Parts: sequence; structure tokens; C-alpha cells
Amino acid sequence: QVQLVESGGGLVQAGGSLRVSCAASGRTFSSYAMGWFRQAPGKEREFVAGISWSGGMTYYTDSVKGRFTISRDNMKNTVYLQMNSLKPEDTAVYYCAADRRPFGTGSFVYGGSEVGSWGQGTQVTVSS
Repeated sequence: QVQLVESGGGLVQAGGSLRVSCAASGRTFSSYAMGWFRQAPGKEREFVAGISWSGGMTYYTDSVKGRFTISRDNMKNTVYLQMNSLKPEDTAVYYCAADRRPFGTGSFVYGGSEVGSWGQGTQVTVSS
């Protein structure tokens, strides 16, 4: 099992930028795809971005393409989500997620059912 701890959430104005981080511990981080999901009030948790175990492939939901960038530093056991041009509709709790099986692509096509570990979440609020 891997433990995930997010940081970096906060309040930002529309059009601004924010970077959230997720530090992992407990197993071989570099062997597992990682992802970011989010959940807005009254809505289901949704996939935002994913990155393969090697970092060579990345995936994004359509609404964030061109604005968000996922990356990972396997030496630091950390995955990042850089969020630019933020919109009020990006407001949500953002969760870091680790694939439940090694050497995955990070696409999380089956959503949360592919997740082995979740972080506790970090709030991102975008004001208009």
C-alpha cells in the first residue's frame, strides 16, 4: 500500500495559477502510474489527469487540456499538477491517486476502480 499526501491547494482568482503536489511513500513509487481526480460539491469524483509509471505518457480530461499539466519526479516520489488559466468551474477537492497495479499507462479509463490508494484531498477554490 502507498500513502499519499497532497499539498498546495488554496484560493486563487480566475485566470490564475496553482500547483498541487502529492508526496508518496510506502512502495516503489516509480513503478506505478499516478493520477489526479477532483470532486466538486454535489458532483461525482472525476478523472482530471494521469501519468504513466515512466512519465512518458500523460492523459487529461477534455475540460483541462491545454491548461493543466501533470508531471512526476521519481527521485522525489512526488507527482505534480500545474493548473493555469483557472476557472471557477475548476473549484473542487483534488485527490491524488495511485494505480492499483504496476506499470500502468495512467489513463484511468475505468476511473476510480483502477485506483489502489487515495490521498486525503486538497481544496482548490477559484473565485470569479
